[in-house]
Amino acid sequence: MATLVLTAVGGAIGGPIGAALGAALGGAVDRRIFRPKGREGPRLTDLAVQMSSYGAPIPQLFGTMRVAGTVIWSTDLIEHRSRSGGGKGAPSTTSYSYSVSFAVLLSARAVRGVRRIWADGKLLRGAAGDFKTSVGGFRLHLGGEEQAADPLIASAEGAALTPACRGQAYAVFEELALADYGNRIPSLTFEVEADAGPVPTGFVVETVTGGAIAGGEAATMLGGYSAYGASLRDVVDGLAEASGAWFAAEGDRLALRTGEGVAAAIADEGVGQGKRGSRAIAPADTTPRSLALGYYDPARDYQAGLQRVDRPGAGSRTARIELPAVLDAAGAKRIAAAALGRFDVERERRTVSRDWRAIGIAPGDRVTIAGEQGRWRVAGWSLEGMVLALELKRIARAMAPATATPGRVSGAPDLTIGRTVVHAFEIPPTDDAVLSAPRLTIAAAGTGAGWRNATLQISADGTSWTPAGRISMPAALGEVAVPPGAAGSALVDRRHAIEVMLASEAMALGDADAAALDAGTNLALVGDEIVQFGRAERIGPRRWRLTELWRGRRGTEWAAGAAVAGDRFVLLDPPTLTTIDLPAGSIGGTARVMASGVADGDAPPVATVPVTGASVRLPSPVHVTVRRSEEAMRLAWVRRSRAGWRWIDGADVPLSEESERYRVTLRDSDGSVLAVDTGTTETSIDRAPIGAVVVEVRQLGSFGWSPAAALAVGMTEGGYE
Repeated sequence: MATLVLTAVGGAIGGPIGAALGAALGGAVDRRIFRPKGREGPRLTDLAVQMSSYGAPIPQLFGTMRVAGTVIWSTDLIEHRSRSGGGKGAPSTTSYSYSVSFAVLLSARAVRGVRRIWADGKLLRGAAGDFKTSVGGFRLHLGGEEQAADPLIASAEGAALTPACRGQAYAVFEELALADYGNRIPSLTFEVEADAGPVPTGFVVETVTGGAIAGGEAATMLGGYSAYGASLRDVVDGLAEASGAWFAAEGDRLALRTGEGVAAAIADEGVGQGKRGSRAIAPADTTPRSLALGYYDPARDYQAGLQRVDRPGAGSRTARIELPAVLDAAGAKRIAAAALGRFDVERERRTVSRDWRAIGIAPGDRVTIAGEQGRWRVAGWSLEGMVLALELKRIARAMAPATATPGRVSGAPDLTIGRTVVHAFEIPPTDDAVLSAPRLTIAAAGTGAGWRNATLQISADGTSWTPAGRISMPAALGEVAVPPGAAGSALVDRRHAIEVMLASEAMALGDADAAALDAGTNLALVGDEIVQFGRAERIGPRRWRLTELWRGRRGTEWAAGAAVAGDRFVLLDPPTLTTIDLPAGSIGGTARVMASGVADGDAPPVATVPVTGASVRLPSPVHVTVRRSEEAMRLAWVRRSRAGWRWIDGADVPLSEESERYRVTLRDSDGSVLAVDTGTTETSIDRAPIGAVVVEVRQLGSFGWSPAAALAVGMTEGGYE
């Protein structure tokens, strides 16, 4: 490189003779100072490892790159404490979570923006700018020369001690939740857009050298590039190697040249009579037989890719080029093939002797030789005995486009989270537990497929809120589009169907046979009725049609047929549900449940639930019968229990209450009412009304009366029916 610089300077001062002297001096400098050595440019793995040490190199980014960056500022871990439980004499549980605020330096050159962000390989921020984990705030400083200091860092360190980092791009996170990352700052990588599109290698060289090297001819397009290394020479040499370029003097600076451009015509004067002409072709086995190019592939989410090319013939040497650039697979293979082709073509060397008056031909120039095909470049130059000796290397022709595949990669899916949808309700337990206090059941999900969890809070007055844990799995939920009509609970309902609109296209429902239904599969809440469905058919992106219904499950036959369009639909899958126990005194009041997801911002959804005691209330008795008698009306029924939903042996189910009490009410058509209390599952009423009556039977439990089992009774000539 010094040869080119001093040749240009000598020519400007002393003409051709000065150029010759400058070239001779530059050659000596190059041999002593810039003797060949291994290049210490950036390696592919360097860009994927986040650092926070002093003296770490900061790259200049071009195009679009995925880089880790360097942590330049951080707070200590911020501890958050929440308490849950503690009702009905049970101990409370205190949970701790942590967050942190920090800044990451990305580029020593201004950028246009940041697209996706990965944390420990998982997507933290999507292409639409949506975060997948809770972040209190995020700011990107683009690196303009007028950018101000970050306000968070300034408030923590003091305005006088906070640099603005002008000319450098960095990102600031405020209170990034660390629960998903083992309560530590995760290893982050950023998809940084530094330029509007791909950039040529010449533009990168000219930018990093501040215009000291013109790069107009080096037009190999790079999707992105990270310029850093032990020196600028490492960066420039690496780009020249990738684009097949060499250096030449151009005025008072250097320039990259590549390909078969304009060339000076010369004649080879041969050997002898003071001439020093020669021609040699090195053996094929002195050049690599195989070459591998490492690069970053955008089709693999910017993970490292490798393209390998081989040449036929002798030899066993292999070569590898590490290029910290973004390329597609075909572009990388073309660069590798071109580099291997240059190794082979440049085996042919020539030395051409010319009269000293041809001293204007400088290192880096292109020449053609009379009577020879192709073009050559001047790789060396010497003047001795007034004879100019030009050392020439043949210029390889441009390579044809190549085809290649990037290979298969399992990338992090970029799924939209969407707003949280939450339903809270009070239903009988689905696990046969006998509750000692009312219990709320909560189901939540998001309108996007990427929704994963939400933080819960509960309130009795809508003003003061108490943390109530988290929902960590999305439920299949939505709303009723077409409700079912009324039907009994004793037979499979094949007449009616339910159509529901789920909250997200990613949600799905499935079929179940009779055995699976008997085991509790496909249990769903439709309005206030619990049903099961045997068949589920998708009839739209989010719309499903449910048939082969088992109605009024878990004692909810009183709600069969009451659902209307717009009522809730929730698949009662236990892993997706969260429960909260309430004090017994809350029956008759109202509870409010707030679910805060990542994408809900300052307006999380709130579900309002009347606490009726449905979770601890007895189901209504069944099989009410009326027997006629000349003296009285005799009634009998079968009790049900919260402790035994399945009637296994045909005998009475176990009594789950403190005592067994029933109330029988007779409502006459004339409006009169007669009520009788009893402690057994049958009774006789000798003062029964004469006309048509409605018989209602309720059981008294520890938390109130069950719903009524009703039976309409008419009067015939022979008695009741």
